[in-house]
Amino acid sequence: MSTVSTPMVSSAPLINRDRVIDWLGIAPFIIFSLLFLIIPTLYLVAGAFLTPEGNFTLKNIGDLFTPSIMSAYWISIRVSVASALGGALIGFFLAWAVVLGGLPNSVRSTLLTFSGVASNFAGVPLAFAFLATLGRTGLVTVFLREWFDFNLYSTGFNLLSFFGLTITYMYFQIPLMVLILTPALDGMKKEWREASEILGATNRQYWTMVALPILWPSLLGTTLLLFANAFGAIATAFALTGSSLNIVPILLYAQIRGDVLHNANLGYAIALGMIVITGVSNVLYLMLRMRAERWQK
Repeated sequence: MSTVSTPMVSSAPLINRDRVIDWLGIAPFIIFSLLFLIIPTLYLVAGAFLTPEGNFTLKNIGDLFTPSIMSAYWISIRVSVASALGGALIGFFLAWAVVLGGLPNSVRSTLLTFSGVASNFAGVPLAFAFLATLGRTGLVTVFLREWFDFNLYSTGFNLLSFFGLTITYMYFQIPLMVLILTPALDGMKKEWREASEILGATNRQYWTMVALPILWPSLLGTTLLLFANAFGAIATAFALTGSSLNIVPILLYAQIRGDVLHNANLGYAIALGMIVITGVSNVLYLMLRMRAERWQK
């Protein structure tokens, strides 16, 4: 008696339901990124190489090297570097005091909570807060003049200047440094200090020969992130200084609106330059972050 074998039919579904649910979960993020990040960026890059009539040109890229635009880039880079270095230095010592300084846990939780709020406090509210505090009729300015007979603006200080904008940016740069550097300091193992003490190293030798070489990728990477964060800020600078300080974001805003030369494509080229600068900064930050994470594993 012969038997006929029948092929086995797989009962597995053609579509993995769990995989579909996972993709549906991130679909809003993908759509949002496409509509407000990827597609606008591609549009800016393409527009930088086009004339208003839609023809290919390199004139917009060449115009980036005109004195006025180069001056705007230079001022933006100076403000970003100054606020990044100041924020990194002060933020490092704040994070060190909270994590390794032996302060109470309540101080740490309070500082981290405030840092989370302050790092996102920017734009018009921040500009108004500094004008109300350090402006010519601000609270601190009037207090110093009335109580100590000290005129802050007689020293040459001006909130609507390079120095004033740098101080304003540092308000959100310092908390951001604290938030990012705290995990790196938490990752410092106690065994490293104990081993260095057993070998007879002083506290200074521990920091210069052990701790800082381990922390420098995090320190440098976070400083680069602060630079990119300040370089692309516009709302705070525009609300604080208006057009008195010619930085790149304000120049870009004016170009796209057509208030200066009425050349939106030149504005796209300016935006492309900003993308290149911030992109390089962020790539270096990610590379340094990956290197720093090796020590924390």
